[in-house]
Amino acid sequence: MTRSERIADQLDRHWHKNLRPRLHGLADEEYFWEPVRGCWSIRPRGTSAAPMSAGSGEWTMDSASPAPAPAPAPVTTIAWRLAHIIVSCLGYRVGWHFGGQDIDSQTFAYAGTADEALKQLDEMYGRWNAGVRELSDADLENPPTVGPERFPMEGIVLHVNRELIHHGAEISLLRDLYRWQDSAGSARFHR
Repeated sequence: MTRSERIADQLDRHWHKNLRPRLHGLADEEYFWEPVRGCWSIRPRGTSAAPMSAGSGEWTMDSASPAPAPAPAPVTTIAWRLAHIIVSCLGYRVGWHFGGQDIDSQTFAYAGTADEALKQLDEMYGRWNAGVRELSDADLENPPTVGPERFPMEGIVLHVNRELIHHGAEISLLRDLYRWQDSAGSARFHR
C-alpha cells in the first residue's frame, strides 16, 4: 500500500464503517430539523434570515461570508452540515487539486432533499478519495500548485480527513437527538 493509499484508507474506513452507514435512511424532515431557534440551514431561495445566503439554485445555504460569522456561531442543521462537507471540505479541493470542475459556494446548486444531498456527498467523496489515492510521495510532500492552500498536500489531506470525521460526528449526534427528542421530556437523570 502506498503512503497516499494509507492516508486515504484512514478516512475510507471511517466512511464505510461509521459515517456513511449513519446516514442511511435520512429523511427530509430530519435533514431540515432545527433543534433550536435561529439555526442555519439550507432554505428555499429568498427565505433566509441569515446575513447572507449562498447558492445558485432553488435552495441556498445560510451564511455570513465574507462578513464575520456571528458569535457565538449559530447551531446548524444536518442539511447545512452536509452542504458544508460537500462544498467547503470536499468540493473546493476536488476542483483545485484533482482537475475537477471548480466548486464555489455562490454557484453551487444546494440540495433541497436529503436524498439529493446524499447523492452529492457520495459523488464528491468518491472524487476526493480517488484523487488522494493517486497522489505520489512527492505530491504529498509539496504544496499544491493550484488553489489557495500553500502547505504540503499531506497536511491538506489530513485536514480534510479530520473535517469529515468531525462534521460526520456532529451529524450523527443531530440524528441521535432527532431520534430521541420525543422521549426527552420523560427522561429522568440520576447520579
